[in-house]
Amino acid sequence: MKEPKSYAPSESREGSRIAKLLARAGIASRREIERMIADGRIAINGQVLTTPATVLTSLAGVTVDGKEVGPTKAARLFMFHKPSGVLTAERDPKGRRTIYDVLPQGLPRVIPVGRLDLNTEGLLLMTTDGELKRALELPSSQVVRTYRARAYGNVTQAQLEDLMDGVEIDGMRYGPIDANMERRTGANLWIEMKLTEGKNREVRNVLAYLGLEVSRLIRTSYGPFELLDLPVGQVVEADRNLVARMKAGDVAPTRRTR
Repeated sequence: MKEPKSYAPSESREGSRIAKLLARAGIASRREIERMIADGRIAINGQVLTTPATVLTSLAGVTVDGKEVGPTKAARLFMFHKPSGVLTAERDPKGRRTIYDVLPQGLPRVIPVGRLDLNTEGLLLMTTDGELKRALELPSSQVVRTYRARAYGNVTQAQLEDLMDGVEIDGMRYGPIDANMERRTGANLWIEMKLTEGKNREVRNVLAYLGLEVSRLIRTSYGPFELLDLPVGQVVEADRNLVARMKAGDVAPTRRTR
């Protein structure tokens, strides 16, 4: 169906692209919204949307899967202790369990900030606000992620300290990693690693490059938010005032706050 002229991006210099507005409203990430548009799931005043380049000044008349989008609310952020063995995804074609199968009931619609691998556990931030998600994920934001890895093998503290210079593995360049050996029992090690890029399987790939076999990987913090003693599978909401200040740029995302 042809788009009505009033929604064409060339008609006005005001407003924002619909993907940005829907992300800000917590519907999904911008990329996921673009896929939803391609699948014909988003409409304006009953007309199915065909382009993510559509510019709007509000979400009035916008529906997703036939349901009207409500007004944008203040950003909320939740800390979820993701169990091992579940995917950070909305759905899985292979039928494997995802985070949405294990999240507690009663939460608003939330989207994950970054990802944790299938077998990685620990802190996964979930937010109602797509713009906050993007700000926390961008490499330029330099948000520190902290992991604890249990591994098998031999490595020295000097080798771990060399990771501060970054490392290239199979053509992939990884930035500086602050790595420290917490304890060693024979060939079993616990290593803490702090990094800001969060590339796919970064910790596992770097440790494998050092000759270590990871048997357990836990994310313990993401920016100012810490897992602490949150039980596996449980969720706690982050302080809304802190979240609002972070979104407004009043609090640096890397600042440590307990």
